[in-house]
Amino acid sequence: MKKEKYHLEYVFDRVSQDSLWRKLSTEDGLVEWFADGVMIEGDRIHFCWSDEDCSSATISEVRSGEAIRFDWEDDPGTYMEFCIHTTELTGSRSLEITDFAESVERMIAIGLWDKQIDRLKHSLGVQH
Repeated sequence: MKKEKYHLEYVFDRVSQDSLWRKLSTEDGLVEWFADGVMIEGDRIHFCWSDEDCSSATISEVRSGEAIRFDWEDDPGTYMEFCIHTTELTGSRSLEITDFAESVERMIAIGLWDKQIDRLKHSLGVQH
């Protein structure tokens, strides 16, 4: 089945742009909430969730402090992208995630993202 692109957005109150950016773009930051192991080598990044569940991606776009995109090497044409937005009126931050899933697995994928974002918020000291 063909994977379809979807977007999610999560609000982060009282989180600095720098703190959120570190969680999205560094090995140590990503290990705290996204994967059990992360290794960045130049423009390649390796994620491991267990000894047998690993994936590699190319970091294809970086707008420092704002957005980062990972193109999956084992699934051409798909990627995962994180974009940080700031609401001018309130100063709160939101994280927009772009990802891909087969239509029958989309709700499961969204549920996994919800759990991952709970871990991210906890690592940032944000109340749920």
